Amino acid sequence: MLAKYKKVGKVLSVSMVAVLSLSLLAACGKKEEATTEPKDTSAVVATYDGGTITANEFDMEQRVMKFLYPEYAQMMDMDDFKEYLVKQEVAYEYLSGKASDAAKTEGEKTATEQFDKMKASVQADQWTEMLKAQNLTDQNIKDYMTRIMTVIKDKETGVTEDAIKAEFEKNKDQFTTASVRHVLINFTDPKTQKERKKEDALKLAKEVKAKLDGGADFAEIAKKYSEDTGSAEKGGLYEDTPVASWVDAFKEAAKTLPLNKISDPVETEYGYHIMKVEKRTEADYAKLTAEQKETLKSQLAAAEIDTFMTSELDKIVKEVKLPKTDKAEEGTTEGTTEGTTEGTTGTGTGTEGEKTDAGTDTKTDQGTTGTDKDTKTDESTDTSGK
Repeated sequence: MLAKYKKVGKVLSVSMVAVLSLSLLAACGKKEEATTEPKDTSAVVATYDGGTITANEFDMEQRVMKFLYPEYAQMMDMDDFKEYLVKQEVAYEYLSGKASDAAKTEGEKTATEQFDKMKASVQADQWTEMLKAQNLTDQNIKDYMTRIMTVIKDKETGVTEDAIKAEFEKNKDQFTTASVRHVLINFTDPKTQKERKKEDALKLAKEVKAKLDGGADFAEIAKKYSEDTGSAEKGGLYEDTPVASWVDAFKEAAKTLPLNKISDPVETEYGYHIMKVEKRTEADYAKLTAEQKETLKSQLAAAEIDTFMTSELDKIVKEVKLPKTDKAEEGTTEGTTEGTTEGTTGTGTGTEGEKTDAGTDTKTDQGTTGTDKDTKTDESTDTSGK
């Protein structure tokens, strides 16, 4: 696989596990496919052990990726990115073909359940219009989802309870939540939009701390002084938020500060935060729900798929013969019939997201949340601070 797209591939494969959200459906657009499948006579663009990918099949794969991840649309005309995508298509075709009958049955069942949830989240007339805009059918989408979920379910069969526990230990932050109040003094003055010197921001933060240490009400101080527009009007509160959604310094403080203690200024990439942790719920494997365990199981399955793509896939790919991009627009590879198709599933996470002002994964602008534009979601959000 191409090293520079390794993280993109991880995002794509992992996020296939989730149900497509209404917001993504509303935001995306595409086209192609009829109700029948005429014979595909288009050129072969990839050959691998046991199969081939045609130009029509790859053309549809590109459309699906644009539908799922519109942020990658401009990359679709890049030759090396197209090579990455065709190899990813090979991976799922190859692995689904090798899956057990039980995994195929379970994959189809899960895909149908996800499809029904997806469709139910959209008004009937809107759903019809979206299908029409993409020139897709319900079955196209189900078929694509079934292929992805078959691979996931097949890889899940090898996941043990011990492996799930070990994954939990590595990802406790994913399940630990905290309610935190904070006041942010930004490194950029929100009124003038001019950069503040660090020492000036720190001085203001210490003044805020002095007021709080003197008994001032935290919520009132936050409303008056906090420059985090995402929480100031709520008295600086982020309630029952996964600590993994915050950048490192803020996250560590949320995990370790004694409850209801006013912190010293905590520096992040956004500025200085005066924090108070009001509640913290520690993660406990014994208290995980079945759904949470399934999430960990899926993460392990997805990691195995990613390892296959990185270490094994090139060994089974025999030849890739994609036409070079000259004037190509919208990924139209050689001849397109109306028959070959795949639908869509997944989230854009997935997100990955925009930044929020201060702390949550709803992400807006200047806060504590880390953001990775590749979205987010390897497994989810990149919470690293700068």
